[in-house]
Amino acid sequence: MTPSPPGQPNTHNPSLLAWVGEMTRLCKPDRVFWCCGSEMEKNILTQEAVERGILIKLNQEKLPGCYYHRSNPNDVARVEACTYICSTSEEDAGPTNNWAAPAEMYRKLYGLCDGAMKGRTMYVVPYLMGPANSPMSKVGIELTDSIYVVLNMRIMTRMGNVALEHLGDSNDFNRGLHCMLDVNPERRYIAHFPQDNTIISVGSAYGGNVLLGKKCLALRIGSCLGEKEGWLAEHMLILGVESPAGEKTFVAAAFPSSCGKTNFAMLIPPEHFKGWKIWTVGDDIAWMRPGADGRLYAINPEAGYFGVVPGTNRKSNPNAMEAMSRDTIYTNVALTPDGDVWWEGKDGEPPKEALDWKGNPWTPASKEKAAHPNSRFTAPMRNNPALAPEADDPSGVPISGIIFGGRRASAVPLVYQTFYWIHGVYIGATMGSETTAAAAGTVGQVRRDPMAMLPFCGYNMGDYFTHWLKMRKHIKYPPKIFSVNWFRKNEQGNFMWPGFGENMRVLKWIVDRCHGRIGAQETPLGWVPRAENFDLTGMKNYTHDMFEQVQSIDMNEWKKEVILQDELFIKLYPYLPKELIFQRELLISRL
Repeated sequence: MTPSPPGQPNTHNPSLLAWVGEMTRLCKPDRVFWCCGSEMEKNILTQEAVERGILIKLNQEKLPGCYYHRSNPNDVARVEACTYICSTSEEDAGPTNNWAAPAEMYRKLYGLCDGAMKGRTMYVVPYLMGPANSPMSKVGIELTDSIYVVLNMRIMTRMGNVALEHLGDSNDFNRGLHCMLDVNPERRYIAHFPQDNTIISVGSAYGGNVLLGKKCLALRIGSCLGEKEGWLAEHMLILGVESPAGEKTFVAAAFPSSCGKTNFAMLIPPEHFKGWKIWTVGDDIAWMRPGADGRLYAINPEAGYFGVVPGTNRKSNPNAMEAMSRDTIYTNVALTPDGDVWWEGKDGEPPKEALDWKGNPWTPASKEKAAHPNSRFTAPMRNNPALAPEADDPSGVPISGIIFGGRRASAVPLVYQTFYWIHGVYIGATMGSETTAAAAGTVGQVRRDPMAMLPFCGYNMGDYFTHWLKMRKHIKYPPKIFSVNWFRKNEQGNFMWPGFGENMRVLKWIVDRCHGRIGAQETPLGWVPRAENFDLTGMKNYTHDMFEQVQSIDMNEWKKEVILQDELFIKLYPYLPKELIFQRELLISRL
């Protein structure tokens, strides 16, 4: 493709040019800037963002290539109440999604977007979700009036001419329109139109609502495309476990937001596991498709990390700390006088003074937190020292195990393996987790979050479960399915498992089970490790009795848990696959 002048279209695709022209006439920007993804373009746009006060240049000696951004205090998290699935019928969206009639929502949103970019620039952001030349990758085009969005999309996706080359003259691309308006919560909508492969987001500038390739395309629209085309779009990390002998095993894991996905994806094995390596393929999203050899293959559609910062440090996630040490955009953390950043849980002593995430003076004596609980870093995946060599493989990686886990203070053991695929789907479908700051609402309340997809499934959740069950017919060698819970607490309120790097021990057992080379004990919940099959070597002050406690199954507590699962099942009952109802009956009989 011959380069075009900066800011000019580098495509002759008639469908794309016609749509951009239509949206330009609607939004009426002063100018239209086509992004090519070059380093020169990045420098020009970054400088403009600094001059306009959208970004603050950080201390380049401490944090080379890093910048700081504050969002509007009313715009700091995903807002599920403002997120809509505008499918043809309400039944297609299902009872767990907000539904709006497509024609009515188009009319409302086009009314809000009419002239919304007067005095502003419309940036045309072509982006590729997935590796170049992969048959699993998808092209999106985001039109936005936010330079912050452009610079984040450049990190999070393969942005620019690479996407236009992949698209060619095809009409098969996601149409995404984002207008900040005045960032008024009363006029905030994140609307998805699955039948048109279209997303419209207005009234927000927060990443989860406006980086349209992420949750919007990769999950909500992606899940609809997956059901139609025979693959899975999942809220899952992907990691590879390499043994000292060079054997690589890849697993995918679904955890709700802020439940340790990034930490797990970038795990560093403890000293005892000499010669073992963990490779990060992705930390948040997996697209999985059956391969010709009968296995399930996964790609990470993203090119960067949009991670939660508080609690991240050299102990909890050294690789994330390294990844965000350069070429990173920090959002809503604290800013120190010397141009550094700080957040609760960072290594070292708190600064004596700083500006908090709202820009107000802060000291350690302040009652308010310095960084917002959902403050973020956006860093390129190439910065991760543990980035898997297969991260750009167009074929993806073969998945041997799938892990489901939530934030549960009680009931759920540290780890167990499900009996078979349908049982695994049931465990994923009944996952519960305590809510976090990544989503607006009450923090700490347990809610059902099937497969960690409740906020992200773009169609009827009952049909989504059916799709998972049907996928088994297309996978000759299905991955083994496991449950984990790093967050179980004792009666004193202390965590019963140290977590972080020690999770390698759980992972080792899972890998050994995937390869059928280690035993397990049958329980009502599934297969659990016997103490002699679980490696506790080198864990000072952690006894076999303590392991038995974190693995204990309280029958009465689980009878209550089964009743609590009814809340979601009753809501979905008209669409619920009978297989899951039978699995529930089997669990009750085993209890």
